[in-house]
Amino acid sequence: MTSDTMLTLSEAAVALRTGETTSVGLVQNAIAVADAHDDAVGMFIDRYTDRALAAATAADADLAAGRLVGPLHGLPLGIKDIITTADGPTTAQSLVHDPSSFTGDAVVVQRLKQAGGIIMGKLTTMEFAIGAPDETKPFPVPRNAWSLDHWAGGSSSGSGSSVALGAVLGALGTDTGGSIRIPAAFNGITGLMPTYGRVPKSGCVPLGFTLDHIGPMARSAEDCALMLDVLAGPDSSDPTTLDVPVADYSGALTGDLTGLKIGVDKLARVAGDDADPALDQAWNAALEVLAGRGAEIVGMEIPYYQAMATADFVNMLGEALAYHLPDLQAKWSDYGAATRLILAQGAFYSAADYVQAARARRVGVRAITDLFSTVDVIATPTASTGATSFADLDSRGVVRAMSAIHTGYWDSTGNPVLTVPFGFTGPGLPLGLQFAGRPFDEATLLRIGDAFQSVTDFHLQAPALLDQELAA
Repeated sequence: MTSDTMLTLSEAAVALRTGETTSVGLVQNAIAVADAHDDAVGMFIDRYTDRALAAATAADADLAAGRLVGPLHGLPLGIKDIITTADGPTTAQSLVHDPSSFTGDAVVVQRLKQAGGIIMGKLTTMEFAIGAPDETKPFPVPRNAWSLDHWAGGSSSGSGSSVALGAVLGALGTDTGGSIRIPAAFNGITGLMPTYGRVPKSGCVPLGFTLDHIGPMARSAEDCALMLDVLAGPDSSDPTTLDVPVADYSGALTGDLTGLKIGVDKLARVAGDDADPALDQAWNAALEVLAGRGAEIVGMEIPYYQAMATADFVNMLGEALAYHLPDLQAKWSDYGAATRLILAQGAFYSAADYVQAARARRVGVRAITDLFSTVDVIATPTASTGATSFADLDSRGVVRAMSAIHTGYWDSTGNPVLTVPFGFTGPGLPLGLQFAGRPFDEATLLRIGDAFQSVTDFHLQAPALLDQELAA
């Protein structure tokens, strides 16, 4: 590997423009990482090696001629395999659908390409973004970049591990109950779930129609800002997008948090005994860093936490079952065991349950809106633990493994949330800290994440797999 392995997306963009590296060099390095680790880690469903190298050669020629296509010019990126690309099929990591039925570039992929991004391939996911690893199916089992005995997190699994290892410098994930933030936290990278309606979802296989988000996953908050600059904005193909002014996200990264009031809730009452022993020290240290950057820290309690997390689950299962019911009836055994059992749970909730969950969400949105009149941002752990081991995942199941993960609340409200790495467990697994903001105020979240990362280096730490290779 070359030193390009540990470049952030933003650093690589600068290095390209100053001639310190080339797009071909970046892409070749990304290919080398995937060659070395993909079989073990399970990052990719499909790799576009030849096409990426050709695109990188063209990107270097454009730069040599003084033509800069856009802010992502010549940079290697990955796409979660529930988002369609013209480069190859979209499987949703399932045998159920004919991949050829999902064709063309999703709007978000179009925007990445128009900004100069180079697509390295399709990244692994949990089946239809809701299942669990299933070794009986002909797909890779996504493993954690920091420990092959642990889960990469779901459902944007390959997006998390590929960024952590440098097989791509940025990736697209989706989030319906935490699927950007969980794998970002578990793999020690940064991930942003934008406000519901900020980024078009057309071209994405749906999971929860009123809950799905698409967002960036990368090494740093600065990287996520660079990607959101490209991704944000309405599109007529997705009627859920809203024509709300798009900020200059990269320009918002001032490094100064003076005047910002951050409400904090460690959610110890929720995690209970499942919280990792290292969490307290990481949490207290993070609050000191934020206060040192000028923020005012205010203790608080998130309203209706359990009700809103439950509402996310009930509405997600109802909406997922509405989409999958015909295929479940006709192709039950084609689904992975965990996927079909999770989806089938939707049949045990009535229409009244679905409506009550939707009503609870409206109550929660009003309450959290009131709370945001007193604070600018709310901080909690993304999860009170590091990545789940495969042994625990098998014995407890996906739903019970979510007990110490604190993401679904914000899918219910639709608020934007950024997760950043902020420490490690005793065995060396990353821990994540999430910041939630007012609707369409992603700029403030990215400003906070960047300010935190300007004086910490958790987001720059290399997984042991890569450390060993670089040392060699």
